[in-house]
Amino acid sequence: MFVVLLKFSSNKSQASEFMQGHNSWLQRGFDDGVFILAGSLQPKQGGTVLAHNISREALEERLGQDPFVKEDVVAPEILEITPSKVSQELAFLMP
Repeated sequence: MFVVLLKFSSNKSQASEFMQGHNSWLQRGFDDGVFILAGSLQPKQGGTVLAHNISREALEERLGQDPFVKEDVVAPEILEITPSKVSQELAFLMP
């Protein structure tokens, strides 16, 4: 499981220009069963994605397809988590 921090970078002001492509990219992640949550980092620092059922290498490749990453609107940081205890609702995240 991965937590991806998409922190705004030097081209933050261009976010609106690439928002439609970024949202389409996010939807593909959900449609593919890889993304399980997406949201904003507060206060206005960028975004976050929770991903699972994917290798780190494949996730890095997927991130490279995000228009926000391509255009340096955000810089991605990947945190890898190996769950050891979860609630029943999140049991699908266990390795």
